[in-house]
Amino acid sequence: MWMVISDTHDNMENTRKAIELAKSRNVDTIFHCGDIVSPFTAKLFKVFNGKIFVVSGNNDGEKVMLKEILGDTFFTSPTVIIHQEKRIALMHEPFGLERLTDLDYIFYGHTHVIDIRPGDVFIANPGEACGYLSGKGTCILLNELTNGFEILEL
Repeated sequence: MWMVISDTHDNMENTRKAIELAKSRNVDTIFHCGDIVSPFTAKLFKVFNGKIFVVSGNNDGEKVMLKEILGDTFFTSPTVIIHQEKRIALMHEPFGLERLTDLDYIFYGHTHVIDIRPGDVFIANPGEACGYLSGKGTCILLNELTNGFEILEL
């Protein structure tokens, strides 16, 4: 089981809720699509025992410190990773989605709006974990074996 999350924007309460949900729902991988923002929020992800992949967002400050905390799981956006034999584009801003090919998944953030498009390439934006714009923090649980998904409120 995977979790896709984005735009936590230093909302530590919702970040903690997401990590606890990941633990309770047997998530083995978290994909964060940018805008963690501060190193103190990034440290919260250190309690997650699974794999985590994070890309930088336009509001992420202290990228050097974020890299120190998250190590080789922190990437400049966009990046393509291979995980569990799947090719995954992980990005913050959704530039060029239609031009990306030869992928299994595209995960992005930035817009703070949920966008889920199952298909040959599964595209997903989990909305905003912070809940600052919509009033509701969200993330996505994704079964990578079936592509079944669930939108979770934080």
